[in-house]
Amino acid sequence: MVLLLLLGLVLSLANAQFSQDFTVQRNHNMARISGTWNSFFMASDNMTRIRENGDLRLFIRKISILKNGSLQFDFHFMVQGECVAVTMVCEKTETNGEFTVDYEGENRVRLSETDYRMYVIFYMENIKNRTKTRVLALYGRIPKFEKSYLKRFENICKKYGLDSQNIIDLIDQDNCYDVPKRS
Repeated sequence: MVLLLLLGLVLSLANAQFSQDFTVQRNHNMARISGTWNSFFMASDNMTRIRENGDLRLFIRKISILKNGSLQFDFHFMVQGECVAVTMVCEKTETNGEFTVDYEGENRVRLSETDYRMYVIFYMENIKNRTKTRVLALYGRIPKFEKSYLKRFENICKKYGLDSQNIIDLIDQDNCYDVPKRS
């Protein structure tokens, strides 16, 4: 009987260990986020900047870690109905997972959360003309969207004081290339 209880306990602990949520919220290994990404959702306290034709409405293509630890983001965005490719280098700061870049003002970009294999969430503070705008972006490795990512993103938005009404869906909005539609 004791042997069965002990075996049950060991199996329960093993199962709990393998089903753990492997999200990383600090001490990021930035090299592991290099690769191809797709835009899923954005949120902001200034919706005009992330809505259609907004200056911060960007569609991710690729993230690369540079030799000096900085991050290179390859984006597309629409300008007067035309797709424009933009490469942005965010300079590494003293803080792990935090970067700065000048684009439409001064920006501090922070990796908020990732599991490295499927999704990443970035937080950005933009200061333009002495006005601060907060933006969150959820990117996925594959074009197929899973609802659990939206729930996780909503929770991160709340952490930064943004309501679910501040979230926009970018999944089927990128007209710069064909992406399989969400199922």
